[in-house]
Amino acid sequence: MGGGSVKADGMQDDSVKIDPILLSVYARTFKSITDEMSISMQQTTRSPILCEAKDFVTGLYDSDGRMLEQTENLPILAFSLAPVCKHIKATFGDEIYPGDVFFHNDVFSLGNQNNDVAAFKPVFFEGRLVAWTAVKGHQADIGGAVAGGYNPNATEVWQEALRIPAIKVIEKGKLRRDVWELIFANIRFDIVRHDMQAEIGACTIGERRFVELLGKYGHRHFDAHKSALFEATRRMMEAEIANIPNGRYSGEGLVYYDGRHEGSKFTIRVDIDVEDRRIRFDYSRTDAQTNGFVNGTFTSSASATILTLLQMINPDIPHNEGMVEPVEIVIPEGTLLNASYPKATTFGNHLCPPNADAIQRALAPALPDRVTAGWNNLLCSLTTGIDPEKKDKYVDIGFMGLKGGSGAMRGTDGYDHIGMIDASGGLLDQDYEMFEQQTPHLLLRHEYLQDSAGAGQWRGGLGVETLFRIGSADTQLVTFGDGDFEPAFGLFGGGKGTLNFIRLTYPDGRTVVPKNKDLITGVPMGTIYHQQAGGGGGYGDPLRRERALVREEVRNGVISEAAARSVYGLTDDLPLPLDPGASAAVDERPRAGSAGAE
Repeated sequence: MGGGSVKADGMQDDSVKIDPILLSVYARTFKSITDEMSISMQQTTRSPILCEAKDFVTGLYDSDGRMLEQTENLPILAFSLAPVCKHIKATFGDEIYPGDVFFHNDVFSLGNQNNDVAAFKPVFFEGRLVAWTAVKGHQADIGGAVAGGYNPNATEVWQEALRIPAIKVIEKGKLRRDVWELIFANIRFDIVRHDMQAEIGACTIGERRFVELLGKYGHRHFDAHKSALFEATRRMMEAEIANIPNGRYSGEGLVYYDGRHEGSKFTIRVDIDVEDRRIRFDYSRTDAQTNGFVNGTFTSSASATILTLLQMINPDIPHNEGMVEPVEIVIPEGTLLNASYPKATTFGNHLCPPNADAIQRALAPALPDRVTAGWNNLLCSLTTGIDPEKKDKYVDIGFMGLKGGSGAMRGTDGYDHIGMIDASGGLLDQDYEMFEQQTPHLLLRHEYLQDSAGAGQWRGGLGVETLFRIGSADTQLVTFGDGDFEPAFGLFGGGKGTLNFIRLTYPDGRTVVPKNKDLITGVPMGTIYHQQAGGGGGYGDPLRRERALVREEVRNGVISEAAARSVYGLTDDLPLPLDPGASAAVDERPRAGSAGAE
């Protein structure tokens, strides 16, 4: 189809014909805009959570808040911006002006997690609202009772964080200083102020690039091609859904301990209905909300559902509004995945792994070539205190230790040390030197963990072991996660991964093993922090794994000689490991056992 003509005044004719080449130009330009916004964030933020781990997302939306494109450094955040964008437009109506900037984190008005604070900037062209740019990132602190934002003792939202409903912090280009100071007076760390300024800057870059695009083609041309792009993407998604046999598929995932009741366990249940070119995820049978902070929000839970589905379909489908149109998600309020006001919900993002487990288990019979075995579940820690040398407060989320291995799938081993299906590999490790610059801690060990991967014809990804010496007195440690009760599951004869654990050894020799949701204060300087993140589940019978590959992995220390013989069934001579002491070293540290087939 040919492109429409452009008038001398730059306005597009009413009858705009869709040019397929230009349609691709629009799609790729949208992506380049959000990529440039992402680069800006990485280069201008100060917190390691953002500039190193890249715990943020950048997005571009049309005037109605419909997704045009995103750069999904952390996928669980990616599908949480569009609902809020629509909410802001509905809330402010005609009071949206060029130069405005809005903040938002409120989980009870479509936010996903308190610490994930978003900035939104409306984009105007020729006096008309045409789009929005947005950035959402995990902030180092957001007020509440516990520094860093994770409070395992919380039962309601006010004990967790400062709620920021849709609020205008800049109006017509002028800072509303009273609003700005009110927000940051309730946040402990000054670094958050600077990181939110970086979010605004990234939004401004996106605004600038989008105005340049419309200046080249005009808004009528954009409107027509945007609609065509949505339609083409919808058809692509429908074609992917049509590849799933019609029917109902059900699966479960487990959550252990709500932070308040010993031995508590909760079940996420999903019923997936596939009918021709549409798919419906129904969580109505999921357990009720807890009285702790182990609850999700609709937005975080729906995001988890979408990102898990996306792992099973064509990765080349553009990420815009058309992609989500054939997908229906039902999560009743009052359930574990959609807590009612004013319940605590900080843990909600981390309900993604058991949610993903439920979906993978449900669809395994229908999509054996697309699903993965279980990924290692998150077990994370957050340390806060006073750096004795800098005489300043610090906060650190231990990204190095929280990521284990991903699950294997048919034809492919799991990724080593990627873990956290809610991140889907988006989060990066901390640089070792930067870890020691940003905190008073001293890193002692960070390495792959032998025999941590679930065995299989295709093995799971390896987990890791992390040790560091805590360098501040009276340190506060928060733990949150799972995976210390149930390892990542295997599929079709594949083996389980290994369990997570965290252990503290105080200078006096006393040991403390935190619960998977815990708050420990007064941790002394010199304490040794020891963490293992388990491996992912295996896929298929381990006895069918390529023999030469098993021998090579013994040589590289990935698999021990004992596991090669007992689990993989090797009977011939094995090569010596590259480090002859790798499989023979004995110490008193607990080790996860070799992974066997289910």
